[in-house]
Amino acid sequence: MQPIRAGLRRSIAVVALVLLAGCVAVPVPQEAAPPARLGLTPASFSTLPGWAEDRHAEALPAFAQTCARLRSLPADRPLGGGEAAAPLAGRVADWLPLCDEAAAIAPGDHAAARAFMEARFRPYLAANVQIRPADPFGTFTGYFEPELAGSRRRRSAEQVPLLRRPPDLIAADLGDFAPDLAGRRLAGRVQGDRLVPYPSRAEIEDGALDRRRLELLWLDDPIDAFFLHVQGSGRVRLAEGGIARVGYAAQNGHPYVPIGRLLVERGAMTLDQVSMQSIRAWLRAHPAEAGAVMRQNPSYVFFRELQGLRPDEGPPGAFGAPLTPGRSIAVDHVHIPLGIPLWIDTRHPVTQAPLRRLVLAQDVGGAVRGPVRGDLFWGWGPEAEEAAGRMNERGLWWLLLPASVGTGVAAAVQSPSSAARTREASSSRR
Repeated sequence: MQPIRAGLRRSIAVVALVLLAGCVAVPVPQEAAPPARLGLTPASFSTLPGWAEDRHAEALPAFAQTCARLRSLPADRPLGGGEAAAPLAGRVADWLPLCDEAAAIAPGDHAAARAFMEARFRPYLAANVQIRPADPFGTFTGYFEPELAGSRRRRSAEQVPLLRRPPDLIAADLGDFAPDLAGRRLAGRVQGDRLVPYPSRAEIEDGALDRRRLELLWLDDPIDAFFLHVQGSGRVRLAEGGIARVGYAAQNGHPYVPIGRLLVERGAMTLDQVSMQSIRAWLRAHPAEAGAVMRQNPSYVFFRELQGLRPDEGPPGAFGAPLTPGRSIAVDHVHIPLGIPLWIDTRHPVTQAPLRRLVLAQDVGGAVRGPVRGDLFWGWGPEAEEAAGRMNERGLWWLLLPASVGTGVAAAVQSPSSAARTREASSSRR
């Protein structure tokens, strides 16, 4: 198929979306009915668990990355959340003075960093108010940047390809066409005058795209390749020498199916045993079944090579800023504006000690859905892999919003009765 010009591509996508909405029953994920809704309860820094003990200055490099991205955007652009006329986190212009002030804080000056946050921001406990009583608890998982072995040219039949984004893959945010579908995405390709689903993982592995010459790199291990799709970025040690950094470019539009859940359903492990480590161990111990299990996840990720990154720098997140280990977190951008600071209260996945720290919302994830749902970026290397692979904890978080921004916040703040129910739920589950 010849490449389609952008204007024609968008027109076809619009027609296809209208047809999908009007004539075809579009499956709705179970968690989308009823839809989650963000509610905020005003709090004070003195009530945030562990606030006084954090090393606040360690979050300033991540804050600086947010600021670098904001400076490249129009001053009147909203950060997202709330109503379009009253964005939850304000507009870029509201943040630039804060960026200047944060840049003047000396590295390692935790007291100054803490004083800056307390003077310029206000904390709000987040909850899903679609649930009655409002539920402030959510799930926190982790991800990391894995290191794999591979090459630029295929060296053996066992290697599997890492594919570039196909030119005919069309992706659309349905919220661009219908506000009530914000955050839901559709991907496919044009076939005649119709937009049809893109090939699934199984179809791609069976050769659906083989003639397209999309191979970016060749990876030595199919299981490592599968987990790279889950993580979204990685470092490939090349047989030719050197390291290639790769990152997410696109996804085929099929829903992500966690194979850990499938293994639980078939009795291979219990729910409390599920971790990246246990899933990987099962796949290696059952090579005859591993391929078929992985193919049950129809989601497939396409990659691009990342240029110009320092070895001590994380990959770029969805916000466009390089991720900072332990201080960047993926959120559901339908509810949480990208770029803002949050205070999280959960547990360390390895030590089970309280994990309470200042983080920045700088990424998104296919499985990250809901007002209180975070995926913490742990960095790279064995320790990051261990923590990320085992993290599946309950917890709370607070949005830290500029004190100068009030209109959008007011629309999301719960009524006194709702706030009381949230506090009651919080204390009863502690």
